[in-house]
Parts: sequence; structure tokens; C-alpha cells
Amino acid sequence: MAEIRLPAELKYESELSALAAADQGSRPPGWRLSPRAVESYVMGSEAPIPITPKYIGDRAMVQVAIATLASDRALMLVGEPGTAKSWLSEHLSAAISGTSSAIVQGTAGTSEEHIKYSWNYALLLAEGPSERALVPSPILRAMREGRFARVEEITRTSSEIQDALISILSEKQIAIPELGAIVSAQRGFNIIATANTRDRGVNEMSSALKRRFNFVTVPVVEDLEQEIRIVTKREAELRGDYQVGAEPPAELARLLVTVFQELRRGMTTDGKTKIKSPSVALSTAEAISVLFGSGILAQHFGDGVVTPAEIARSLAGAVAKENADDLKTVREYCETVAKTRKGPWAEFYSASKAALRG
Repeated sequence: MAEIRLPAELKYESELSALAAADQGSRPPGWRLSPRAVESYVMGSEAPIPITPKYIGDRAMVQVAIATLASDRALMLVGEPGTAKSWLSEHLSAAISGTSSAIVQGTAGTSEEHIKYSWNYALLLAEGPSERALVPSPILRAMREGRFARVEEITRTSSEIQDALISILSEKQIAIPELGAIVSAQRGFNIIATANTRDRGVNEMSSALKRRFNFVTVPVVEDLEQEIRIVTKREAELRGDYQVGAEPPAELARLLVTVFQELRRGMTTDGKTKIKSPSVALSTAEAISVLFGSGILAQHFGDGVVTPAEIARSLAGAVAKENADDLKTVREYCETVAKTRKGPWAEFYSASKAALRG
């Protein structure tokens, strides 16, 4: 059976191998590629070999992130929901370490065992503490192998977990007193963490933990053409990966991204009309999901052609996640903005009256 989603290091294995073969740059200890080659992998390039872009955005920001990791300092990617923080973290890990699988998902239930180690209790009872009975965390495995570990949504973890990370980042060691051992990180080990700016105050990071990271902000995409490229590229990749959905027309991708940008900004693109913004984060990732969902609706419940009606139906599900009043906000946008526009906007306005009635 085919896997639903391949990790970056497998999906882009041929590109990574080709880059490694052509890479003439110096590599920090434990790195599979030089910093310049990592940049080429993430941002895409034509020379020395064609590489597809994985991230469409601020090249300078990506360079700072790579330089941080080359300095052996931990990297914190912060930003609004849906700005590709996890996506960037995965691809940086795949390019530098050859694997993106050493990951800890931060939640309120994340325990110290997820950060350090736990035990196979059947073996522990049978033979006592032993290396065989030890179950290393993703971070401990990464330390032993000299690879990157990833910590997602770090501000959702408790203060105890964050404190445990301080000692790991400071000492690059984990003590296992039951075995009388201390595991020291091999060259190449580092941590990439992500934090959602909307989670501020959930479990605010201490100053001590913040000092162990270099913070790099992943911005919300403001440029309309750039966001259209991101949304259409990722939607096409999803359609190819899942082998489902009809291809949306370019004019509808433009319409959808325009809706998202105008609602986020609280202003139409021409700057003439102020509009109310919903409380829900209308991120680029959400726009990708809406466009992909529209293609599935068209393929299986329509005539195989994506229309503004499918866009409106998918948009309703994205908007009504957190606050029912957000549907009202988008309805107001349709009445004041979409209604005045021509082309596919007219059909989108008509379809939105039914889809967004909520």
C-alpha cells in the first residue's frame, strides 16, 4: 500500500542526492549539505541542477535560519498559524540531517519522557534498568546520531517540559541516572522549534529558554502574486499525492487568495473599502486546504469542473471553526465587496449566500 504522505527526505530523495553530489561548499560537522546547498534545496534553483522550491517566501529569512543552525544555536520559528513554520522545519531537517522524523509534538500532555526517555516496563521488570529496556525520546535519538530534532508548538507544553529543554540546549547532554550514564550529543545535533504567535500566554517561554534559541519570524504572505504561487503549487502537490480532486482554474485560485488577503487586512486590494476581519486565522495553509477541498467537491459531487460554488462551500467550513460570527463577517464581505465585482465574483457572490448562511 502507498503511504499517504512521504517525509521530505524520501519525497525529494533524488534532489537531495543530486545536491550532495554537486555540493562543493564546506559543510558544518554532521551536515549532509553545505549551507548554500541547503538554501538551494529550500528555495529552489536552476544551477548546478534544477531543484523545485519547497518554500516560496523571504530568502533572507531562510538564510538567517540556516546560518543559525550552522552556528550550533537552536532555531525558533515563530509566526501566525499556517505560515509554513512546520513545513520549513521539516525541509531544513531533511536537507541538513537527512531525516525529519525526530519530532516531538508539543501539547498540554507532553511529558518529560517525550523529551528525554522512558522504559519498556516488561523488560524493566524482567531484567532491571538496561540499555535494552531504555526507550529513547526523539531528542535523545537525535543527540546520539548527531541529527536534528524538532519540537512543534513549544508554547503548548508545560513549564516543566520547557525547563527540561533548557538543560539539553545548554549542556547538550541527557543524564540517565538509572544506568549511571550521561549521553552527550554528537556533532550535528540541534533543535528546531516552532511557536504560534496566537498561543502567546498559553505557556509563555521563560527568558532562560528564549536565550537558548535564535528567533526567526516566518511572516504572513502579503504579496498577492506570491501567495497565489504558493497556494496553487501546494494544491497541485496535494492533488498529486492523494490522487484526488479536479484542477481548479487559475482565476478561482486568484479569487480565493484575494478573499483571504482582503479579509486578513481588513481592506480591499485597491485600498478603497474598509472591511471587518474575522477572528479565525485565514492563513495561506487554510487557502490551500479550501482550494484542494473545492477540487474534491467538484470531482465527486459536481460535474468535474471547479466553480465558484465549490469555493464558497469549502470556504464556509474553513471560516466556521472557532466563532459563528465569522460567517456573518464573511457574508458582509460578500455583500459589500464580492457583489460589486464581475466575472467569477458574481457566481461566487450568489453561491456564498447559500453556503455561508450558517
